[in-house]
Amino acid sequence: MKLLGNMNVRNGQLYIGDFSMEYLREKYKTPLYIVDEEYFLDNCRIFTENFSSKKLSTEILYASKALLNIYMAKLVKKMNMSIDVVSGGELYTVLKAEFPKEKIYFHGNNKSIEELKYALDEKIGYIILDNHQEFLNLKMLLQNRDIKQKVLLRVNPGIEAHTHEYIKTTKNDSKFGESIYDKNTLKLIREIVSFEKLEFKGFHAHIGSQVFHEDSFLKEARLMMDFTKSVKENLNIEIPELNLGGGFGIYYTEEDAPFHIGGFLRKYISFIETYNEKNNIEIQKIMIEPGRSLVANSGSTLYTVGGVKNTYGGVNYIFVDGGMTDNIRPALYKAKYEACIPNKIEEKPNYVYTIAGKCCESGDILIKNIGLPKAQQGDLLLISSTGAYNYSMSSNYNRIEKPAMVFLSDEDRLAVRRQSFQDIIRDDVL
Repeated sequence: MKLLGNMNVRNGQLYIGDFSMEYLREKYKTPLYIVDEEYFLDNCRIFTENFSSKKLSTEILYASKALLNIYMAKLVKKMNMSIDVVSGGELYTVLKAEFPKEKIYFHGNNKSIEELKYALDEKIGYIILDNHQEFLNLKMLLQNRDIKQKVLLRVNPGIEAHTHEYIKTTKNDSKFGESIYDKNTLKLIREIVSFEKLEFKGFHAHIGSQVFHEDSFLKEARLMMDFTKSVKENLNIEIPELNLGGGFGIYYTEEDAPFHIGGFLRKYISFIETYNEKNNIEIQKIMIEPGRSLVANSGSTLYTVGGVKNTYGGVNYIFVDGGMTDNIRPALYKAKYEACIPNKIEEKPNYVYTIAGKCCESGDILIKNIGLPKAQQGDLLLISSTGAYNYSMSSNYNRIEKPAMVFLSDEDRLAVRRQSFQDIIRDDVL
C-alpha cells in the first residue's frame, strides 16, 4: 500500500502522524473513519495557492458531498474557501458550522420548493439553477420577497470525460443542466435575466468525476468561454462569472495516473487568462469545485479482522467488521482500493486475499485479490483513500451502526460519534 500524507512506519507498525492504528482502535473501536487533517489542509493550500490570478478573481469551492460534517465545514471555513451544497441537509450542516452565508452555493437538479425557500430564508450567496422548472419555482418564491438572489445557470457542454459511466455528468442525455446546443437554453437565459429579482452572474458546468486527462478540463474551459461570449453578444448582457466544476482524478491504486495538480492548476489558470483576454470575453471571476481531490487521499478506514476463510473454490477471504455499509463504492462503481495490515506493515505479502464485509450480500466485497501478509483474527486492516464518498454514502443496511470519524493533527479529535443500537431505532414508531 502506498503511504499517503502523514502515514509512516515505526517499530513495524503503521502510524498517521503520531498516532498508531492500535491506539486508535483502543480509543475509538472499529470500524473507524480516519482523516489526516494536516494532509487535507495541505491539499487545500495547493489549490488556493496555485489556482490564483492577478488578472481574474478566483474562488475555490469545496464540493461538500464528498465528505461533510460540522467539523469538516469548519476546516473549509478556516481555509477561507467557499462551499457548495446539494441538499437541504447539507445546507443545514454548513449553517450549523456558522459558515459565511455569502460563500455558500446551492446545487442540485431537483431542489424542492422547501429547500429553495430555506435557501432564500437564510440569504445564502448563490443558487445554481439547473433547469427551467427550477427557475419557475424560484421565481414564484421570490414574488413576495424584497430581495435579489444571485444565480448561476448550470449548462451541459457535452464533453465526453473518460471516467465511470455513473460519474459522467455532461453527456447530452445527462440529468444535469441545460445543453449549450439547445436553442431553448438561450430562451431560459433571457427569462432569467429579465426577472428583476434574480441577479444572473454566469454559468456553471461540470464534466464528471475522477478525470485523468488535463485536456478534458482545458477543452471545457475553452468551450464554456466561447459559449459565454456567444450568449453575451446575443443577449447584450454582462456575464462576469464562470464556474468550471471539479472532477480532478486522484490516486486509489497503481492503475491510476493522476496529473500533478499544482502544476496543472497553474497551467489551467494561465490558459483561462490568455483565452479570456485574447478573445475579449471579459469574464471577471473563475471558480472551481474540488471535492474528492481535496479529501479522498486524506481519509482511511480502519477495521478489525474477524476471521479468515479458505474456500473450496480457491478464494481466501479476510472478513472485516465493516463493509458496504461504510464503503459502497466497490459494489456501486467497482471502485478499487489499496490496503495493509497495520500491525504487520513490514511483513512480506505472501498471501492473496479477498476482503469481504459483514453484510448479508455476496457483493459485499471491498477488495479482490490483494497481496497481504498472513492474516488472522484480531489483526487490524486499513484501507486507504476512503475520504471521499464513503462516509457520505454510508448506510444502516442490516441495521449496522455507522462508524465514528476522527481527525488527526497535533491531537486526535472526534468529529462524528459512533452510532449506537438506540440510534438505529430512533426514528421507529413504537
